[in-house]
Amino acid sequence: MGNQDNSSLRKHLDNLLQMDGAHLSFDAAITDFPAALRGAKPAGAPHSAWELLEHLRLAQEDILDFSRNPAYVERTFPDDYWPASPQPPGDEAWQQSVRQFQQDLAAMRALIADTALDLFAPFPWGDGQTLLREALVVADHNAYHLGQLVYLRKLLEA
Repeated sequence: MGNQDNSSLRKHLDNLLQMDGAHLSFDAAITDFPAALRGAKPAGAPHSAWELLEHLRLAQEDILDFSRNPAYVERTFPDDYWPASPQPPGDEAWQQSVRQFQQDLAAMRALIADTALDLFAPFPWGDGQTLLREALVVADHNAYHLGQLVYLRKLLEA
């Protein structure tokens, strides 16, 4: 398809990245999350809210880095994708993680909106990955873990 405008596809991807439609948005899931519950893990829950937030941020940051950095360096899983502690170091760390997630999401959306970038062209530094693929991975990964976060919040606030 080359460097065509693909405006309809770009708009659909943008909506998906913003979690418009069927999914709850990141902002709705995270707004006013009770500070006292951010490090809590009820019985059977694999992760705390802090772990999920940081994992969302770290994974999205990595995919964004891969999508725009010819000198990308692969990270180590799971160490580089999960925080060391289930507890956030403090409120400022929580707020900074939220802000960074939002900034990186905006940057990914900007890549998708840039009609100078070919959604279908494999990155020269990858193994066949395309901007389209990376945007879909971000959207899918975010939706999955936001679902976990919403469910965790319901359990904790019940």
